[in-house]
Amino acid sequence: QVHLVESGGGLVQAGDSLRLSCAASGCTSTTYTMGWFRQAPGKEREFVASITWTGGITNYGDSVKGRFTISRDSAKNTLYLQMNSLKPEDTAVYYCAGRFGLVLTLSKGEISYWGQGTQVTVSS
Repeated sequence: QVHLVESGGGLVQAGDSLRLSCAASGCTSTTYTMGWFRQAPGKEREFVASITWTGGITNYGDSVKGRFTISRDSAKNTLYLQMNSLKPEDTAVYYCAGRFGLVLTLSKGEISYWGQGTQVTVSS
């Protein structure tokens, strides 16, 4: 059973940076894709970024391109999301997610595993 645990959320001001981490355990394969989604109050869960565990191919949602960077540390089985130039509209619960297979992007309907989420709040 794969287990994902996020950390690093918090309250920051507009323009600040924050780094989220997601520690993965229980996965014995490297043929999977991981990423981040976010969900603001009253809104649908939205794709943020993804990365293939093998090859490190990345993809980003339009609203975060150029500001967020996804990366992974295979030795630590940890996924990261570096968020720069944060805006109030980035406020949401951020979820780590994963699915088996190497895909160029993640769809929430195809996710095999979700983390519990971490709150990011950006004040203006």
